[in-house]
Amino acid sequence: MCNTRLVKRLILLLGERTTVRGQEPITLSDLSEPSPDVVIAKYRQDDYLAGHPGPEDCWVVMEISDSTLGYDRSKKLSLYGESGVGHYWIFNLVNRQLEVYREPYEDNQGDYGYRQKLTYLPTEKVELPMGDCVLDLDGIFP
Repeated sequence: MCNTRLVKRLILLLGERTTVRGQEPITLSDLSEPSPDVVIAKYRQDDYLAGHPGPEDCWVVMEISDSTLGYDRSKKLSLYGESGVGHYWIFNLVNRQLEVYREPYEDNQGDYGYRQKLTYLPTEKVELPMGDCVLDLDGIFP
Protein backbone atom coordinates (compact mmCIF):
# COMPACT_ATOMS: atom_id res chain seq x y z
CA MET A 1 0.00 0.00 0.00
CA CYS A 2 2.84 2.42 0.82
CA ASN A 3 4.39 1.81 -2.60
CA THR A 4 1.16 2.61 -4.45
CA ARG A 5 0.55 5.79 -2.45
CA LEU A 6 4.15 6.93 -2.84
CA VAL A 7 4.34 6.39 -6.60
CA LYS A 8 0.98 8.08 -7.15
CA ARG A 9 1.96 11.10 -5.08
CA LEU A 10 5.35 11.43 -6.79
CA ILE A 11 3.86 11.27 -10.29
CA LEU A 12 1.29 13.93 -9.41
CA LEU A 13 3.92 16.12 -7.73
CA LEU A 14 6.64 15.83 -10.36
CA GLY A 15 4.65 15.41 -13.56
CA GLU A 16 6.84 15.33 -16.65
CA ARG A 17 9.92 16.83 -14.93
CA THR A 18 11.28 13.42 -13.93
CA THR A 19 10.72 9.76 -14.61
CA VAL A 20 9.24 7.87 -11.66
CA ARG A 21 10.00 4.15 -11.85
CA GLY A 22 8.51 1.44 -9.67
CA GLN A 23 10.37 -1.83 -9.10
CA GLU A 24 12.39 -1.55 -12.30
CA PRO A 25 16.16 -2.12 -12.56
CA ILE A 26 18.89 0.47 -12.35
CA THR A 27 22.41 -0.25 -13.60
CA LEU A 28 25.09 0.19 -10.95
CA SER A 29 27.81 -1.84 -12.70
CA ASP A 30 28.20 -4.62 -15.24
CA LEU A 31 27.39 -7.09 -12.47
CA SER A 32 24.76 -5.19 -10.50
CA GLU A 33 21.23 -4.26 -11.56
CA PRO A 34 19.04 -4.06 -8.46
CA SER A 35 15.34 -3.22 -8.71
CA PRO A 36 14.59 -0.63 -6.01
CA ASP A 37 10.98 -0.14 -4.95
CA VAL A 38 10.92 3.42 -6.36
CA VAL A 39 13.38 5.56 -8.29
CA ILE A 40 13.07 9.20 -9.25
CA ALA A 41 15.26 9.48 -12.33
CA LYS A 42 16.19 12.46 -14.45
CA TYR A 43 13.70 13.02 -17.23
CA ARG A 44 14.48 11.26 -20.46
CA GLN A 45 12.11 11.33 -23.39
CA ASP A 46 12.37 7.57 -23.99
CA ASP A 47 11.60 6.81 -20.30
CA TYR A 48 14.77 4.69 -20.19
CA LEU A 49 13.48 2.13 -22.69
CA ALA A 50 16.91 2.11 -24.37
CA GLY A 51 18.70 1.31 -21.09
CA HIS A 52 18.26 1.45 -17.35
CA PRO A 53 19.22 4.58 -15.43
CA GLY A 54 22.62 4.60 -13.75
CA PRO A 55 23.61 6.30 -10.49
CA GLU A 56 24.19 9.60 -12.30
CA ASP A 57 20.59 9.49 -13.60
CA CYS A 58 18.95 8.84 -10.22
CA TRP A 59 17.75 11.76 -8.13
CA VAL A 60 16.57 9.38 -5.39
CA VAL A 61 16.61 5.60 -4.91
CA MET A 62 13.95 4.38 -2.46
CA GLU A 63 13.25 1.14 -0.65
CA ILE A 64 10.08 0.39 1.28
CA SER A 65 11.14 -1.80 4.18
CA ASP A 66 9.52 -3.98 6.75
CA SER A 67 10.99 -7.52 6.81
CA THR A 68 13.91 -6.31 4.63
CA LEU A 69 14.88 -3.38 6.88
CA GLY A 70 18.18 -4.84 8.08
CA TYR A 71 19.22 -5.79 4.54
CA ASP A 72 18.23 -2.38 3.16
CA ARG A 73 20.21 -0.59 5.91
CA SER A 74 23.32 -2.71 5.38
CA LYS A 75 23.84 -4.44 2.04
CA LYS A 76 21.77 -2.12 -0.14
CA LEU A 77 22.97 1.02 1.62
CA SER A 78 26.58 -0.05 1.04
CA LEU A 79 25.89 -1.02 -2.59
CA TYR A 80 24.19 2.29 -3.39
CA GLY A 81 26.88 4.26 -1.55
CA GLU A 82 29.69 2.49 -3.41
CA SER A 83 27.96 3.14 -6.73
CA GLY A 84 27.63 6.85 -6.00
CA VAL A 85 23.85 7.06 -5.60
CA GLY A 86 23.56 10.52 -4.04
CA HIS A 87 20.25 10.12 -2.22
CA TYR A 88 18.99 6.85 -0.73
CA TRP A 89 15.68 6.78 1.13
CA ILE A 90 14.27 3.98 3.26
CA PHE A 91 10.58 4.10 4.07
CA ASN A 92 10.88 2.25 7.38
CA LEU A 93 7.47 0.66 7.94
CA VAL A 94 8.57 -0.95 11.22
CA ASN A 95 9.13 2.41 12.94
CA ARG A 96 6.87 4.42 10.61
CA GLN A 97 9.55 6.87 9.55
CA LEU A 98 11.53 7.91 6.51
CA GLU A 99 15.31 7.53 6.68
CA VAL A 100 17.10 9.86 4.25
CA TYR A 101 20.74 9.11 3.47
CA ARG A 102 22.95 11.62 1.61
CA GLU A 103 26.57 12.09 0.63
CA PRO A 104 28.00 8.65 -0.16
CA TYR A 105 31.53 8.00 1.09
CA GLU A 106 34.12 5.30 1.73
CA ASP A 107 35.51 4.92 5.27
CA ASN A 108 39.06 3.99 6.36
CA GLN A 109 38.27 0.26 6.20
CA GLY A 110 37.00 0.47 2.61
CA ASP A 111 33.35 0.17 3.60
CA TYR A 112 30.79 2.35 1.87
CA GLY A 113 27.96 4.29 3.44
CA TYR A 114 26.54 7.78 3.71
CA ARG A 115 27.81 10.75 5.70
CA GLN A 116 24.34 12.08 6.54
CA LYS A 117 21.24 10.37 7.87
CA LEU A 118 18.06 12.32 8.56
CA THR A 119 14.85 10.88 9.99
CA TYR A 120 11.37 12.17 9.11
CA LEU A 121 8.10 11.30 10.84
CA PRO A 122 4.94 10.44 8.90
CA THR A 123 3.45 13.87 9.68
CA GLU A 124 6.40 15.79 8.22
CA LYS A 125 7.45 17.02 4.80
CA VAL A 126 10.74 16.30 3.06
CA GLU A 127 12.41 18.29 0.31
CA LEU A 128 13.28 16.33 -2.80
CA PRO A 129 16.85 16.77 -4.07
CA MET A 130 15.64 18.58 -7.20
CA GLY A 131 15.35 21.58 -4.89
CA ASP A 132 11.91 23.04 -5.44
CA CYS A 133 9.65 20.10 -4.61
CA VAL A 134 8.43 19.03 -1.20
CA LEU A 135 6.90 15.64 -0.51
CA ASP A 136 4.25 15.57 2.22
CA LEU A 137 4.59 12.24 4.02
CA ASP A 138 1.08 12.44 5.48
CA GLY A 139 -0.94 9.49 4.21
CA ILE A 140 1.96 7.57 2.65
CA PHE A 141 2.64 5.27 5.59
CA PRO A 142 -0.04 2.64 6.27
